[in-house]
Amino acid sequence: MGEPLTSLPTNHQGLISRYANGDAQAAEELYDRFAGAIFAIAYRTLGNRDLAEDAVQQTFLQAFRGAATFDETRPVSPWIYSIARRAAIDIYRKERRHEHSGETDIAIFPPGFEHAWEVWKVRQAVDALPEDERATVHATHFLGMTHTQAAQELGIPVGTVKSRAHRAYRLLANSLQQLREGEA
Repeated sequence: MGEPLTSLPTNHQGLISRYANGDAQAAEELYDRFAGAIFAIAYRTLGNRDLAEDAVQQTFLQAFRGAATFDETRPVSPWIYSIARRAAIDIYRKERRHEHSGETDIAIFPPGFEHAWEVWKVRQAVDALPEDERATVHATHFLGMTHTQAAQELGIPVGTVKSRAHRAYRLLANSLQQLREGEA
């Protein structure tokens, strides 16, 4: 649902002005480039697929409304992610009000945007692993299987599970270096 953000240029010259003028191709390009990340962040924040889809829709609607005032010399991604963050928080607050109608509202904050972004980056890195390593990581890390259990599940020797896991974690460490350095 979009290309990896690491391959995106930071500035999409003219994209937002074309979007503001109703250019369908610009709208499709903007959606293709950012909808996946926006959905992932909104889902992490809201914990509900339908609400996350609403947040994506609200983000693009608000981006369209604000596109005429966008400074084309600035990068698009921080602008659109800021809109996405506000849309998700607004939906979260609206849902909390519905849950607590009749009660005194208490300030409850959704999980941090930065944390959701890190989770999305890790998920993106895992998805980019070669199939064998991805299956091994899924079995050992996400399903919590031992190496022996993963070997039985995957139909491969235990030594192969260990070497694939080692190779996968090394690849993940390299691809997620920017998160450790605080550049996410």
